[in-house]
Amino acid sequence: MRHRKAGVKLNRTSSHRDAMFRNMVTSLFKHERIRTTDVKAKELRRWADNLITLAKRGDVHARRQALSIVREKDVVHKLFAEAAERYGSESGGYTRIVKLGRRPGDAAPISLIELIFSEDDKKKKKTKKKKKVKAAVEKKQVAEKKEVKKTAAAEEKISVEEAVKEEKEDIALKEDTSEDKAVVLEPDVSAEGAAEKPEEKAAKPVVAEVTEKSEPESEKTEDKKEDIGSEE
Repeated sequence: MRHRKAGVKLNRTSSHRDAMFRNMVTSLFKHERIRTTDVKAKELRRWADNLITLAKRGDVHARRQALSIVREKDVVHKLFAEAAERYGSESGGYTRIVKLGRRPGDAAPISLIELIFSEDDKKKKKTKKKKKVKAAVEKKQVAEKKEVKKTAAAEEKISVEEAVKEEKEDIALKEDTSEDKAVVLEPDVSAEGAAEKPEEKAAKPVVAEVTEKSEPESEKTEDKKEDIGSEE
């Protein structure tokens, strides 16, 4: 009979089994959650509850007992520093087991075992999260205001530069128009270098008209002479 023999054997020797659970409970307090098989998780809960009870007691003898089980001194220091605040008003139920399903390969049932936070600790964490979120929002708003100011300053600078460019273009256009007017006012010069007078330009077509009209009169005088000769 197995009277007063708690725990499972897991097809391992006692030394192997103790070493395995010492490693697992150290990892649990270090990372606050681990994944393992259902049977190991249920046995690991018993080890974790005993160590948390020692940490809540908090004397030197309890610390030495915990150091004989947990592999790392830093983990023991963290456990004894946080246990009184985290589980001071609770007398059990320090861990939670969540079943995750079957493991691929051997189809072993897998569970997640994690440490539970007390209600006071949860409230503290919520307030810390709210403060962090509020600080992040304020930081974001300050950054957005700075960006708006930068964009406004850049737009003002661009507008000033555009105004200066427009003024320069207007001045250049005015100078070009003044030069064109000066060129138009200058008199036309012929190839020989002499300027033609407007009176001569107006006289040329008049001479052409006179010559055109004089040609038929000469023809008429010649016709009259011929007629007189014929009569004689």
